[in-house]
Amino acid sequence: MKIAKIILGLSLDRSFDYLIPEEMESQVHTGVQVYIPFGKTQRRGYVVGVKNESSYPLDKLKKIDSVCEVHPKIPDTLLRLGKWISEYYCCSQEQAVRALLPSAVRSGKIKRKRIKLYYLVSPEEAQKYIFEKGKKSPARTKVIQLLLQHPGASSEFIKRETSAGKSILTALVKGKMLIEEDKEVYRNPFANTEYVKSAPPELTTEQKAAVDKISGMMGSPAAKPHALLLYGVTGSGKTEVYLRAISVALQQGKDSIVLVPEISLTPQTTERFRSRFGDMVSVLHSSLSDGERFDEWTRIHRGQVKIVVGARSALFAPFKNLGLIIVDEEHENSYKQDEAPRYHARDVAVMRGFMEKAVVILGSATPSFESYHNAYTGKYAMAELTKRIDNCVMPKIKIVDMQIEFMKGAGKIFSGELVDEIRGRLEKGEQTIIFLNRKGFATRMICTKCGYVASCSECSMTYTYSKKRESLSCHLCGAVIPAHKSCPQCGDPEIRYKGLGTERLDNIAEELFPHAKIARMDHDTMTHKDSYEKVLREFRNRKIDILIGTQMIAKGLDFPNVTLVGIINADLSLYFSDFRAEERTFQLLTQVAGRSGRGDIPGEVLIQSFKSQNTAIQCSKNNDYLKFYNEQLVFRKKLNFPPFSHLIIVHFRGPDEKQLAKFADEFLEKLRPHLSKEIKVAGPQPSPMTRIKAKYRYMIMFRGDRMKEFREALRELTLHSKRPTDIDCYVDVDAVNLM
Repeated sequence: MKIAKIILGLSLDRSFDYLIPEEMESQVHTGVQVYIPFGKTQRRGYVVGVKNESSYPLDKLKKIDSVCEVHPKIPDTLLRLGKWISEYYCCSQEQAVRALLPSAVRSGKIKRKRIKLYYLVSPEEAQKYIFEKGKKSPARTKVIQLLLQHPGASSEFIKRETSAGKSILTALVKGKMLIEEDKEVYRNPFANTEYVKSAPPELTTEQKAAVDKISGMMGSPAAKPHALLLYGVTGSGKTEVYLRAISVALQQGKDSIVLVPEISLTPQTTERFRSRFGDMVSVLHSSLSDGERFDEWTRIHRGQVKIVVGARSALFAPFKNLGLIIVDEEHENSYKQDEAPRYHARDVAVMRGFMEKAVVILGSATPSFESYHNAYTGKYAMAELTKRIDNCVMPKIKIVDMQIEFMKGAGKIFSGELVDEIRGRLEKGEQTIIFLNRKGFATRMICTKCGYVASCSECSMTYTYSKKRESLSCHLCGAVIPAHKSCPQCGDPEIRYKGLGTERLDNIAEELFPHAKIARMDHDTMTHKDSYEKVLREFRNRKIDILIGTQMIAKGLDFPNVTLVGIINADLSLYFSDFRAEERTFQLLTQVAGRSGRGDIPGEVLIQSFKSQNTAIQCSKNNDYLKFYNEQLVFRKKLNFPPFSHLIIVHFRGPDEKQLAKFADEFLEKLRPHLSKEIKVAGPQPSPMTRIKAKYRYMIMFRGDRMKEFREALRELTLHSKRPTDIDCYVDVDAVNLM
């Protein structure tokens, strides 16, 4: 008998051998889900290999109970990718396999939707029934009349149009007037949206060169490199290059995956791709219902679509003939998953492309240092788009030094110049975007008498104040309490709320511009499934004059009537204790500024900052990525930080700080024999955010190159060594966040 290697959803990081009954040999392959006896229970597991021998005696092995026939098979190519993820990102096999499948597919609880359709047995008999019994049975007659016009109508449609309940339909079926048919239907996330077919525009010289380069790579699957960095300024037409590349893939009979960093970008991106490719486009992201996600995944698995658009998890779309992967805004940190497996979708995309001989396009106006370095050294190909399309010019960018504004006695939030510019746009019917990368009304509550600061009891974080809800909330653990009316420590009623968030910015804007239509986009306001789409649609239709928001309005949005972008507190992200702080500041400012002047009217950008001479702010003003990159590279190389090394952080969490520090020290001692001279170690030390959800946090940072053997030892120690039950330990490979 053959033997199946099976993993369970128990994070044991091991497979179990089971005998395959002879009658199931044709059904059991790698990737199928099976039911197996495990201890005294029956569990579901995935077959990850089939072999002829086992290291265990055959008479000790149990048999597979059955094959889960309704569950789709995971393609072999994805299983290979999952194995690589498990090894590279130091996570268990089960965690890697879970990442390959949406929970709606993995759980086995979601089924295909079925509806009942109704047809007339005989139109002639139906006409006779109406003539003879129409007045006596008006409800049944309405149903028959409807089906004469709409044969094959669903029960929902019939009820909506005639108010006829199930009993009437059942009676008509029994009376042999109707035939009832059970049909499987697709839960369509596009059911309430329409798209207008679009024709490809004429390409610019730079776009054509980029498309030709990509086409050449797609025509030679074995050619190296297989990844290309599409480095194009904001508004240069990167999306059109993506669309043309997908057309080439379709001509070759290949499938394509398009990744976007935020769910908020998905509707706009999907609309553009559906306008070009129609129903060949599917979507995969967390805003879909479980049923929609199950159906979209199933359509992809069945080969009913050729293109999928979505956020990070769409990378694992089960295409069997993949030809192209596009990672838009590849520099975005949201591509890094913050729970196991802690993979980076950009890097996994490059690996999946390598495994399946697919071309990978990484697009950005502000490439990550890692991607640009890979292109510069020849590991990736590169195509550049240095000019905006349709003769649009880059926006004029000006820095407003807020220290000088304060000395002049001007407004603390909106500079006088920004107020004047917004009023000018309102008079001309043009639109404005105001960006502040912090939500809430105020960032802290302070008592001016005793110095008390309202902080979360479970975390090292001050509460954020929401005026609308009169509440204090912690952004780390999600705790919410009523806002204090007086100081909890000394009772003084003269408490103050300090700091600035988008809610307060919204209130100030309403006072300054009372006749303007203002909308806010942040995680506090985007609470419903269609919130993003609704606000962006209204902004596109010019029903909103001023859009205020956080990072979710910073990228990917293309509104030709936006001629002014105001950036408040541009230096906020410079204060993070992270070596990437300046890189993120430059990327964010450049991306936000790129929302201005994308139509016929030239755009302007006002950057308000207290650190106006900072390199990141000055280079974003001049849109000078290369100068910024080259200056930062000197510092990175000297300290051996990425892109000159890999960065691995081991995090420890526990309720007792002394016990946690002791365990972290012991953990490092066990790793020391596997450390080469090239690997630099920092720690163990408290994390920058020392306490979250009542647990203390410590970290060890490792920097180095050629870390494969060290990573193997680290994975083994993390997953299989014993530790106190109340201490959590996890590894973040190629970390993008030091917090």
